[in-house]
Amino acid sequence: MAREKPEAAADAEATPERSYREQLDFLNPIAQPLASRKLTRKLYKCIRKAAKHKQLRRGVKEVQKFINKGEKGITVLAGDTLPIDVYCHIPIMCEDMSLPYAYVPSKSDLGVAAGSKRPTCVIMIKPHEDYQETYDECLEEVSALPLPL
Repeated sequence: MAREKPEAAADAEATPERSYREQLDFLNPIAQPLASRKLTRKLYKCIRKAAKHKQLRRGVKEVQKFINKGEKGITVLAGDTLPIDVYCHIPIMCEDMSLPYAYVPSKSDLGVAAGSKRPTCVIMIKPHEDYQETYDECLEEVSALPLPL
């Protein structure tokens, strides 16, 4: 069993990650507003910083619970989640509570940014003083994205 792990790690390193353009081919029809490549990188950076300070809400049930409680933050959704019924109500909840949200192309990249080996389809980034500047930049750009009709 110990021998399998290095081989699996070598396989993971050998498989090239898909580029932003290639990930766009797997998006759901509801993935609007979609973060640009630059904003996606900023969101991942902010998520990594928030994960260090344990300021993340991860997963549909947890994010939904804290949106209902009125917690503030940026909601980041994965655009390649299937079936879309799993999380299609989250953007409506965000709009009702006036919370900014955006889609990123990959749930696996979203999970990795949160420090998890498993992919995740929804993350809420809570504000914190240690990464406030990065959070404010992301908040400003996500808020500026046009909402779908």
